[in-house]
Amino acid sequence: MNLTPKQLKILQLIRDWRVRRGYSPTMQELADEIGVSKVTVFEHVEALIKKGALVREPNKARSLSIAEGTAVPDESRPGRYPLVGKIAAGYPIEKVAEQDEIDVNELLCGRSARSGDSTFALKVEGDSMKDEGILDGDYVLVERTETARNGDRVVALLPDGQTTLKTYYKEDDGIRLQPANSSFDPIKVKYCQVQGIVKGVVRRY
Repeated sequence: MNLTPKQLKILQLIRDWRVRRGYSPTMQELADEIGVSKVTVFEHVEALIKKGALVREPNKARSLSIAEGTAVPDESRPGRYPLVGKIAAGYPIEKVAEQDEIDVNELLCGRSARSGDSTFALKVEGDSMKDEGILDGDYVLVERTETARNGDRVVALLPDGQTTLKTYYKEDDGIRLQPANSSFDPIKVKYCQVQGIVKGVVRRY
C-alpha cells in the first residue's frame, strides 16, 4: 500500500492510541499530535479510508480503526511494544496504565521482531503462574481481544476493577480463573472482561 509519511504517521498514532487507551484519537487530537490543521488531517483520513487502510463508523465519535489485514510498519522502532502496565500473577492488583515501551530487540540482544497493531506488553508481578513458566518480573506479550477459549492464558478485568493474569475456564456457574501454582486458589466470578490473550513471554536473565 502506497502511503505518504503523514498518512503512515496517522495510522501509527491511531494504532498506538487504541492499544494504550482503548479508543481512537479525534481529528483535533491527531492534528495536535502531528502539527497540522484539522482540515489537513481530515483530508489524510479520507485518503486512508479510500485506500482501505482505515475504517470509520459514521456518526460516531472516536470510531477510526485500522482496517483488518492492514499492517502498520514502524521501521524506526522494530521490536517495540507499548508497555501499558503491570499485571498480577498472584493476587489481583489495581491496573496501572504506564506510558512506556518494552524493546524486544534490547531484551533479546538484537533479535528482531515486528510489533502488531493489537499487541501490548505487561510486566508480571507475582508467581501464581510459575508452573506454566510465567515468573515474577517476566514480560508477557498480549494480543488485545475480548474473547477467550477454555485453556487460554488471559488478562482479565474483574468486577471490582482489578486485573489479573490467569488461565480462563468458562463453567456452568460462571468463570474460573485458574492459577498455575498450588499455593493460590482459583478466582471464581460470574463475569469478567477479557482484555487480551497471552501470546508470548519475555525474560531477561
